[in-house]
Amino acid sequence: QVQLVESGGGLVQVGGSLRLSCAASGRTFSSYTMGWFRQAPGKEREFVAAIHRSGASTNYANSVKGRFTISRDNAKNTVYLQMNGLKPEDTAVYYCTATLRLGFPTRQYEYDYWGQGTQVTVSS
Repeated sequence: QVQLVESGGGLVQVGGSLRLSCAASGRTFSSYTMGWFRQAPGKEREFVAAIHRSGASTNYANSVKGRFTISRDNAKNTVYLQMNGLKPEDTAVYYCTATLRLGFPTRQYEYDYWGQGTQVTVSS
């Protein structure tokens, strides 16, 4: 069982930056592929980024590639999402998620555990 708690969301202007954090409970954090999804009002939840258990490999949605960076600290049971060059279309609730599946799952059903989400609002 893994419990996930996100933090770091907020209101930022276009072009600004935010860093989201996700703290995980449990002693097996390093066994999980970690991911971030987001859901904008009236839209389906979509994949943003994922990181390998070791942190050696990452995968990103095309919409955030080059602007967002996912990282993890297995000693702290924490995964991060550094978001730079924010755009109004990045406004959404951001969810941290975990899975034991190998590779870089990009579909919601492939993830086993979810946080409650943190709101990110980009104002123009």
